[in-house]
Amino acid sequence: MRQQIKTLKSTYSPSALLAMSHRVMEQVEQLEAFKLARCVMAYWSLPDEVDTHAFAERWRRQKQIVLPKVKGSLLELRLFEGEVSLEVGHHFGIMEPAGHLISDYRSIDFVVVPGIAFTAQGERLGRGGGYYDRLLPQLKGAFKAGVAFPFQVLEHLPVEEFDVRMDAVVWGKMQKPA
Repeated sequence: MRQQIKTLKSTYSPSALLAMSHRVMEQVEQLEAFKLARCVMAYWSLPDEVDTHAFAERWRRQKQIVLPKVKGSLLELRLFEGEVSLEVGHHFGIMEPAGHLISDYRSIDFVVVPGIAFTAQGERLGRGGGYYDRLLPQLKGAFKAGVAFPFQVLEHLPVEEFDVRMDAVVWGKMQKPA
């Protein structure tokens, strides 16, 4: 399934993916839970993910934006202090935050969650490393919004008992799971 999505993604130009990303992130910004949030966890997107760069930069002065940093088999959360404060991470070459460590997960109100695929019912398939599977259960009070390109939203996904369901999936159209 991961290879199938990768193949589909390769049929789109970078500019088409960016245009879709802008639509998705605009819809995230319209969610009531986002409007009310003071602390938002996002991610610094890779070229094949819904782009979050402009979103993080735009909102960092109005809300506390937190980004993940890979630390062994876990994600630690750090304050985003602008693109200039990012550094190349040791794993996967992902740009990661160097800002202040966030250890009080109760302060996080809203989470923008990447994935390889989602269902409209909020199920998520990640890259396979389990990073978000380990982190999301710790963010109990946070609203979890999965973001995807339209072709990443599938009818069914294999899910396991530890998989955390999203509160909403946004892919150019937003769906709250039943």
